[in-house]
Amino acid sequence: MTGVANRQCAAKRYKPARFTAVLWLLVGSLVSAAVSAEGTLHDDWTRLLQAHVVATPNGHSTQVDYAGMAAESARLAAYLKQLAAVTPSQYQQWNESRQLAFLINAYNAHTVALVLQHYPDIDSIRDIGGWFSSPWSQGIAPLLGATRSLDEIEHKMIRGEKGFGEPRIHFAVNCASIGCPALRREAYTGAGLDIQLEDQTQRFLADSSRNRFTDGTLQVSEIFKWYRQDFTQGWRGLNSLAAFLAHYAEALSLTPEQTQQLQNRAVKIEYLDYNWTLNDTQ
Repeated sequence: MTGVANRQCAAKRYKPARFTAVLWLLVGSLVSAAVSAEGTLHDDWTRLLQAHVVATPNGHSTQVDYAGMAAESARLAAYLKQLAAVTPSQYQQWNESRQLAFLINAYNAHTVALVLQHYPDIDSIRDIGGWFSSPWSQGIAPLLGATRSLDEIEHKMIRGEKGFGEPRIHFAVNCASIGCPALRREAYTGAGLDIQLEDQTQRFLADSSRNRFTDGTLQVSEIFKWYRQDFTQGWRGLNSLAAFLAHYAEALSLTPEQTQQLQNRAVKIEYLDYNWTLNDTQ
């Protein structure tokens, strides 16, 4: 075989390999671009959270420096404008994890913005509004082509019939109160959402000021009373509140015996009063 023929034969053999390598590079670039685009969308929110959210001494919750947030209101407004610029068609092209992360971030950022509109003249988010308008029913959030209320974002878009079936969101959406789970010091992302939600859940359940086993009774946050149905709809095969809580026995510091009793529904569950005081650092 001549040298020319050898080179032609080699070219034919290696062309598929080169094509495959180029294809994977292209796919990798597209994935990286998608991750980068998501990160860029929420970058300002992460910066604000890291600058103005601090962990409480027990590490299970956080407080917000609302005065510091107010000083950077322009950055917060710019972030909310970025969220408002996302079109419904763009949103529909994302996977469910990225969609849910987007909605959680929107809920939390608009909650902070709502508090700042009335700060420092309130002691609780419930001080906002009047007899016929709760803070959660006000149309404050331009999002996906409409002006939404916090209630609409949480109860229709996240939890509704066409929602995500994800009970751990209750440890991620933040109502600006001491009784709430921690406002996370980073934006939620589609790529990291499962890990973030799991961390939030365990962090909240490990807080003995809000969830504890005392004298044969499991006392838990009122979150589990208000949204009990979300914990009984088969998430990961768990069809009862007791089963959900038993799944997190380690976070709740339950002994094997207590866990077994809980699984057998032989443990009384009580709900602790919710603390609606503003989660301010002041």
